[in-house]
Amino acid sequence: MFKLQENKTNVKTELIAGITTFFTMVYIVVVNPIILADAGVPFEQVFTATIIATVIGTLWMGLFANYPIAIAPGMGLNAYFAYSVVGNHQDITYQTAFAAVFVAGIIFVILSLTPFREKLIEAIPENLKHGITAGIGLFIAFIGLRLTKIIIAHPTNLVGLGDLKSPSAALALIGLAVTLVLMMLRVNGALFFGMIITGLIAFFTGQLSFDKGFISLPTLPEGLLVANPIAAFSDVIQHGLYAVVFSFILVTIFDTTGTMIGVANQAGLMKGDKFPRARQALLSDSIATAIGAMFGTSPTTAYIESSSGVAAGGRTGLTSLTVAVLFILSAFFGPLVSAVSGLSAITAPALIIVGSLMMGSISKIRWDELDEAFPAFLVILSMPLTSSISTGIALGFITYPLLKIVKGKWREVHPLLYLFAVLFFYQLAFLAH
Repeated sequence: MFKLQENKTNVKTELIAGITTFFTMVYIVVVNPIILADAGVPFEQVFTATIIATVIGTLWMGLFANYPIAIAPGMGLNAYFAYSVVGNHQDITYQTAFAAVFVAGIIFVILSLTPFREKLIEAIPENLKHGITAGIGLFIAFIGLRLTKIIIAHPTNLVGLGDLKSPSAALALIGLAVTLVLMMLRVNGALFFGMIITGLIAFFTGQLSFDKGFISLPTLPEGLLVANPIAAFSDVIQHGLYAVVFSFILVTIFDTTGTMIGVANQAGLMKGDKFPRARQALLSDSIATAIGAMFGTSPTTAYIESSSGVAAGGRTGLTSLTVAVLFILSAFFGPLVSAVSGLSAITAPALIIVGSLMMGSISKIRWDELDEAFPAFLVILSMPLTSSISTGIALGFITYPLLKIVKGKWREVHPLLYLFAVLFFYQLAFLAH
């Protein structure tokens, strides 16, 4: 079913890859409820909804697309939901905002059933694809450094070196050293075993504790938040949430598309410009977005942390299936998951190393051609600096056709790129992002 031999992998490697991906992204089941709580959504509701959406999207990705890519509610999209959609509009409740997410999800499903999203992947120039992969790598490495306070905010230069003697930074650096040694020794599952060793060090040094126990039953205190599709569309029309729906769709399309291209490139799964089984893969996040909204979570996207599982050897949907099963189990181990994912130093080394591996794509960019190189450079630079994959892609999409026009090569640009250059310019200039 998963074509393990064809993809030059085995069950053990896929399971370890799935476990690695799970531990690098499981923080979302804690962070997402905390952010959406600022919009008034009960923590328990979002915790369970986050797991439901993640399991549905990731299972679809694994079983129907056979890719080692996990789906979960997106960071950034949840903040936009809580602070821009609900926080800035007194007349919009979180129930109404979830209606907008649901409508966006339904439109998203329709788009995914058409050739549109597949054509979009094929339309993205090779140099931009390599730039997206490298930009995501730099972004997730930056996340690992920032979460562990190795890099901190600086009043003058925006970022600076943190206190390397602090418990979090020191533990992350030890974990990084251990994981690098394991990788140099070519130990299978080095990223995963690095996290295990780092976790043990954290436990014995008192940084990791399990004060709230290990097990609790998941609950949905408010039941279904979007039970009537017709009422959801009515809410969007009544409150004029067209710009909100458009923003959700645009950001999610490119967050997911960019991440899938980056991870697939890293895993060697792209066939030239083609993304095999693209429609099945692209349906995963759209279906998960619609169903997740019904239970109470913001839009889903492909997770950049999937690249850690690919780095651990994951090549098929068995990796995704493993991630989905672990998320199902995590629903009953809320306190345990909260404790482990709450200590970023355990997972940060994997993010930093994977970031370095993904940066390898930078060598494939045609740096001697400015009209090809500069848009890719802008993508790479802006992803970590804006903390947004879609913003990086937007800037690349805007500058690429402009430079081609100036150079007289406008015919080389796919018509879809012109369309999205205009849409992205409109979004960056006039909509919240």
